[in-house]
Amino acid sequence: MTQILLGQSYFLRFDPKLWDAMQPYPPLGTLYAASYLRQHGYEVALFDAMLAESEEEWAQALEQHQPQYAILYEDNFNYLSKMCLLRMREAAFKMIERAKRRGCTVILCGADATDHYEIYLAKGADYVLIGEGEETLIELLSHVSDGRDTSQIIGLATPESQLVRRRPDISNLDKLPFPAWDLVDVEKYRRIWLQRHGYFSMNMVTTRGCPFHCNWCAKPIWGQRYHSRSSENVAAEMKWLKETYRPDHIWFADDILGLKPGWIPRFADALQEGGRIPFKCLSRADLLTRPGEVQALARAGAQTVWMGAESGSQKILDAMDKGTRVEQIHEAARRLKEAGIRVGFFLQFGYPGETREDIEKTIQLVRDCDPDDIGVSVSYPLPGTKFYNAVSEQLGEKQNWQDSQDLAMLYQGTFSTGFYRKLHSVIHKEFRARKAWRSLTQTNRYQKGITTEVPKEQTVRAAYRGSLVRDGKGKPFKKLRVSVSPWLRLGYNLLTLPLARMQLNRLASSDNGMLTLPHLPHEAAATPTPQDER
Repeated sequence: MTQILLGQSYFLRFDPKLWDAMQPYPPLGTLYAASYLRQHGYEVALFDAMLAESEEEWAQALEQHQPQYAILYEDNFNYLSKMCLLRMREAAFKMIERAKRRGCTVILCGADATDHYEIYLAKGADYVLIGEGEETLIELLSHVSDGRDTSQIIGLATPESQLVRRRPDISNLDKLPFPAWDLVDVEKYRRIWLQRHGYFSMNMVTTRGCPFHCNWCAKPIWGQRYHSRSSENVAAEMKWLKETYRPDHIWFADDILGLKPGWIPRFADALQEGGRIPFKCLSRADLLTRPGEVQALARAGAQTVWMGAESGSQKILDAMDKGTRVEQIHEAARRLKEAGIRVGFFLQFGYPGETREDIEKTIQLVRDCDPDDIGVSVSYPLPGTKFYNAVSEQLGEKQNWQDSQDLAMLYQGTFSTGFYRKLHSVIHKEFRARKAWRSLTQTNRYQKGITTEVPKEQTVRAAYRGSLVRDGKGKPFKKLRVSVSPWLRLGYNLLTLPLARMQLNRLASSDNGMLTLPHLPHEAAATPTPQDER
């Protein structure tokens, strides 16, 4: 019998688009909760829903461990958990029911549970932790085990008492133990990554929260608060992961890596003693244009940096309270490419006030900056945001996506759901055709000896597989085999793109009024919320 069984309700199997992409990461927030519980003397087991087939495996875990407490502690660092998808909410309800059937005390922590704690309590949860959960959880378990009243615990909702005042967040993150990776079937993840991608990636996090003001970004866990681990502490964890689990790659799941000035250079310095692993991360265009920032990222081992570019229209960036300028996106992309770092753009369409002209500006931004990858979504109103409050009267019965490829317009946007789904297809077809053509032309020039630059896509894949030999100057020189897939990708996308554009134009008529939101002055939006350094 195990005292506590931790789990989470994000099942990759229930998210078709991402199941097909198959880039799974264990629930890092859950692993932090596990190590924190252990630090306080509790015996913990883990149910990892990420690679589970269904909720029935949770029932099997309950049978195996027979816990007193069943805790659904969502990964609050993973944007997929923060999206509050309907299919995952349904999974959580089933998991609550199965745990209650076995007589467990059921506790929840997560973004959707914080926003809608009354729904989860009605489904049978005994307690819901509001916001950051570790300290509230420890206090709750102490009270319950001693038979004491829990009604005055800050940051806790129960069927009898919903005292939802937030407790102060943990400010000294360096004191937290590293995530409980020993509870994860690491070798299963390694096999999947190697089979699908030729390398093994693990996840880390260096911060909690984001102090910027994007008015569509839901922040039910940390709000505008922001705390950071020291660069030395993060470097120590990376070195430990490298020695213990030997990953080829790291995904930093932070909203922003290295927001504090000087953090990235100190991190790069700390890694010079060993432990450096290639990584991908997320940053902002304005931060990437700080002097020396991109060079420090390259020195630390950054392989890919994703930016929340969002739009190529300054009008829309300002409406979002993004606090960045279109020219900063161009400059950040240029600097990253010069440093040999791959560039990813997150793009968002359908924001209130966006016109077809604004959409075309975003498409042109992608053409001009030529990122290595893009992620396309439509505006998604979530509780607690200025965006949600502005469109809440337009929301119907469906207020969440079923899964991450849903792309439904939940409010009355400029165009219809069908338009934005077709726009998603058109942008990807054009992007993939352009990338395939560039890969083919670069390969042709390389093989003819016109250039010594190996096509980036092939270099990255080969490097991961350990098949790329480098000379003393670090330049690749092993002959590469050309795959037929770029030709197929180019032909398919070029052939289907004209029809997709015609269909998009037919869907472009709009009968909806143009909604615009009040927004902050640019300088205010670009300034992080001041933090109380405790």
